Amino acid sequence: MQSLETKTSSNPALYSLADWQRGYESQPQEFETWIDDIEGKIPDNLTGTLFRNGPGLLDVAGEPIGHPFDGDGMICQITFQNGRAHFRNRFVRTEGYLAEQAAGKILYRGVFGTQKAGGWLANLLDLKIKNIANTHVMYWADRLWALWEAAEPHRLDPETLETIGLDSIDGLLKPGDAFAAHARIDPGTVPGAAETATGANRWAMSPNSAGDRRFVNFAVKPGLSTNITIYELDEAGKLASRQTRSVPGFAFLHDFAITPHWCIFFQNPVKFNPLPFMLGFKGAGQCLEFDPKQPTRALLIPRDPSQAVRVLDVPPCFVFHHGNAFESPDGQQITIDSVCYDSFPTLEPGADFRSVDFGSLPEGQLWRFEMDLTTDRVRSHCIESRCCEFPSLHPNAVGHEHRYLYIGAARSPQGNAPLQAVLKLDLQTGDRALFDLGARVFGGEPLFVPNPQATQEDDGWVLLLAYNAERHASDLIILAAQDLSLVARLKLKHHVPYGLHGSFVPQVFGIAD
Repeated sequence: MQSLETKTSSNPALYSLADWQRGYESQPQEFETWIDDIEGKIPDNLTGTLFRNGPGLLDVAGEPIGHPFDGDGMICQITFQNGRAHFRNRFVRTEGYLAEQAAGKILYRGVFGTQKAGGWLANLLDLKIKNIANTHVMYWADRLWALWEAAEPHRLDPETLETIGLDSIDGLLKPGDAFAAHARIDPGTVPGAAETATGANRWAMSPNSAGDRRFVNFAVKPGLSTNITIYELDEAGKLASRQTRSVPGFAFLHDFAITPHWCIFFQNPVKFNPLPFMLGFKGAGQCLEFDPKQPTRALLIPRDPSQAVRVLDVPPCFVFHHGNAFESPDGQQITIDSVCYDSFPTLEPGADFRSVDFGSLPEGQLWRFEMDLTTDRVRSHCIESRCCEFPSLHPNAVGHEHRYLYIGAARSPQGNAPLQAVLKLDLQTGDRALFDLGARVFGGEPLFVPNPQATQEDDGWVLLLAYNAERHASDLIILAAQDLSLVARLKLKHHVPYGLHGSFVPQVFGIAD
């Protein structure tokens, strides 16, 4: 099977590696302040709370961690009300964070390469990995969760961000159970041309007003065969459905997509040799090896537990994140948009992740896969060849046919590079819009927030927390989603290290009455 093809040349003239590196400095301080340095104007009807998660510490008492994905989770809260914005950040007080801060040194190995001091002998057979709670933050049924895919979520106070503790979700999870970081929220509406069954405009609906929404998440237990458990929680936070399916082979699964009838995973063609991890030479993530001779397998798990799993082969590629998936009206075709890499980029033990050569690594590109359930054949084509990651869309389009995607992108149309732009894709017309952050500004995941009075899918704003190397501080950038024009730039007085994922809710948290 022919593999996906990409180009791997970068243009360092468009950015400074030294500028990019400074965005990975730790931010040990916690702040609580109004944001008053604003270019432009915050929209009066932008009301609610933006939560962001990511590694806030890239060292422990000066001892560097091996990879940013091993850094302790720090939650940022930016609250919008009446044309003003308030900022707060706090570290998740995990067991590991508290222990290492008290000890003043690294006590735990990290999945992606962080090792305890003392070489392989100090790490030999130490398989305990700390729950760093650093990947996503989501609010559901009056609970705010800091998510990390290999363990239980940490529950936080949405007003203060104080850590309440590990959450079993009313006994749903046992100690040590995984609860992935990439949950999907089923909007609970079946879109018509413009309206829901109740007659309300589906694009203006609050993400909290559909009435039959579901919080859909998964857990993975890999091995010679891999067990995938899928949880669905109703709007009260109660278990609506749980099922466990077994698929052949080792499965590295970071994200998934949903439709009304399916949960869709891409089983990346990787092999895992745990021996170097057990012997203390490598982190577990460094023991993954991409196998281009094997296809990537699309695992289609029915949301109805009585139905059978479908497995379809797609061209060999590695996928971290999916944009969205939807079904044809007759249910016989599934379409999914995914960010694909030619291979899995690995970091060798002892290497400094800050010294990465972008040009030597595969870039992510957005591909569309069309799966015919009558023939089990898959057609694929590249939607966007520009280096890109972290796709976002209207929350009410999740699982249904979407017209627009917003995605972090490189400034140059070719080659691998840091994300320094936001790209809007119109999948109906093929039109594109690009907002260039500038040579010294580095972004990540853009987040679409609908306008409460919207009548169209792209009526709203795109929020992006970006690192500004010129100020060594971060900016919260607000773009008009329809044309990606700059609405406002909110200038923090400090920097926030590059984050991973976030979410927006219409509730106003963290501002005293």
